[in-house]
Amino acid sequence: MNECDLGCYQCVTSQKQGELNQEIVTAILGEAGFTIDVAENGQLAVDMLQKSEPGFYQLVLMDVQMPVMNGYEAATRIRQMEDKALSSIPILAMTANAFEEDKKEALKCGMNGHIAKPIDVNTLLETLDRMLD
Repeated sequence: MNECDLGCYQCVTSQKQGELNQEIVTAILGEAGFTIDVAENGQLAVDMLQKSEPGFYQLVLMDVQMPVMNGYEAATRIRQMEDKALSSIPILAMTANAFEEDKKEALKCGMNGHIAKPIDVNTLLETLDRMLD
């Protein structure tokens, strides 16, 4: 996988376990050559993307369960952005909810894929590689 910017990476809950998951995923992706910006909630992710230049971020990893604005709503808002370069950014849902209806909800909200937690490193990297290809 080539070095690239990975934007608006989100994996934040109010629990220590959520912070630990965020640190682990951030470290894994950093070692794989990604540059990562972390948004603490869905609204901040939308704001970060909206304020960025098109092309600055290549991908959004979206935790579905976040404070302020959940991942489904954040993805919907991103897809509604006027700038097509921003609104068409690939979005990958990350959630502990791995049921088929959860995957369908992610796709319905405009996400391009779904990956279940706990994160399998190889699956994550392979999925990102496909989405960024």
